[in-house]
Amino acid sequence: MPVLASPFAQLDLVRHPEQQGEPLQAFDAADEYLLSHLHDQGVSTQSRVLVLNDSFGALAASLAPHVCLTSSGDSHLGYIALQRNLERNGLGAVPLAFVPASERPQGPFDHVLVRVPKTLALLEEQLIRLHGQLAQGAKVVAAGMIKHLPRAAGDLLEKYIGPMHASLAVKKARLLIASAEQRPAPASPYPTRYRLDKPPLTLLNHANVFCRDGLDIGTRAFLPHLPHFHHAVRAADLGCGNGVLGIAFALANPQAELTLVDESYMAVQSARENWLAALGERPVDIHADDGLAGQPADSLDLVLCNPPFHQQQVVGDFLAWRMFQQARAALVTGGELWIVGNRHLGYHAKLKRLFRGVDQVAANPKFVVLKATK
Repeated sequence: MPVLASPFAQLDLVRHPEQQGEPLQAFDAADEYLLSHLHDQGVSTQSRVLVLNDSFGALAASLAPHVCLTSSGDSHLGYIALQRNLERNGLGAVPLAFVPASERPQGPFDHVLVRVPKTLALLEEQLIRLHGQLAQGAKVVAAGMIKHLPRAAGDLLEKYIGPMHASLAVKKARLLIASAEQRPAPASPYPTRYRLDKPPLTLLNHANVFCRDGLDIGTRAFLPHLPHFHHAVRAADLGCGNGVLGIAFALANPQAELTLVDESYMAVQSARENWLAALGERPVDIHADDGLAGQPADSLDLVLCNPPFHQQQVVGDFLAWRMFQQARAALVTGGELWIVGNRHLGYHAKLKRLFRGVDQVAANPKFVVLKATK
């Protein structure tokens, strides 16, 4: 396994969740470039450094023993990876603060290091929240591999932070370096809202929520086919996003007990606010987690899921397969996993490896809705 070597540390890092024979490493040249640049700027144990969107903890684990560090991001999986990598490298006792992206980091910060996220709306909201949190003379340095670094990222730095220039490329990575200057407090365009007719709902979406400007077409295909029960059931919306599946199911099944879970803190924040608007004080468990990893075995009658097919920039069905395994473990015998997926992903065959029965509930030219029975 490659070691991240920087002026601050030599670290053995893993991704989370881990794959057997993991083909990808937990850091890249953009992490190395950021750390080298910060070292060249000069920092001390009193330097206040904010790290944003550190996918697997490479930046935070490197810096934590050397500066006063705050790390913030929207991935609970990323937070778990950070904790594991600190422990793995004997840094478990090193103090650092972690702030979910649903909350505002409290400065002032002398340096801000940003891994540019896939969703630029998240970057925009994070830059907006830096207003009033930067020390005089602070620099905000964003980084990414050039193939994943859109021009718009630099435009956002110019808009919300100050004058920006791009570095030379090193190992196919680039830095965008912005000098903080006094600006009027910006207004955030987030959260966004959209309206559904069936069921009649107005859904709020914080910046990093998938399809925050309108219902995604997979969920649209799923909603008319959600199951109905005439008795109490224990159900989970796995990867709940803004909570639309769980909320729609709860409205149609007034006796159901619901758990909504997502690895995105902003998704969980959105789902909580949407549940309160639609269902008031009806009891519910909405939280960030590594899927159903924390759910007791044999404790659910039903799991609803519109599974993701990527982790950051990496496309594949690894996360979906893991969610299917978690659902099977959490379901009682006879319990059901209902999913929607693109036809070409072949989830029917994959589910048959885990469940005793798999039935097609509905289909259109692009999507299938499947029911898998344990």
